[in-house]
Amino acid sequence: MDLRIADRDRSGVSGLDETLAVLADPTRRVVIDTLARGPQSAGALATAAGTSPPAMSRHLRVLRRSGLVDERTDSNDARVRIYSLQPDRLGDVRGWLDDVERFWTAQLDAFTAHMGGR
Repeated sequence: MDLRIADRDRSGVSGLDETLAVLADPTRRVVIDTLARGPQSAGALATAAGTSPPAMSRHLRVLRRSGLVDERTDSNDARVRIYSLQPDRLGDVRGWLDDVERFWTAQLDAFTAHMGGR
């Protein structure tokens, strides 16, 4: 049995916890889903999420601080900010989910073997 789930380094857990807390908000998940299709302006993200520009600004601030989203200035208009997804930050979540899947696959395989392969 793989015990890496229980033995995960605490610093990795805190990063994972932070990422999961940020992703717990449905509006932020809409932003992530939208940015997965390509960079967008804050206004386009607010429209996609059905939120006001000030509300989107608060969500984008949280996403930037978490490292999930990056911000740059539009080359045509310095007042416009363009946001893009930073998928590397999702590596903690992906690794944790892989560990959980391996654990439960091993449990199911052991149960199946115990039941005689039914």
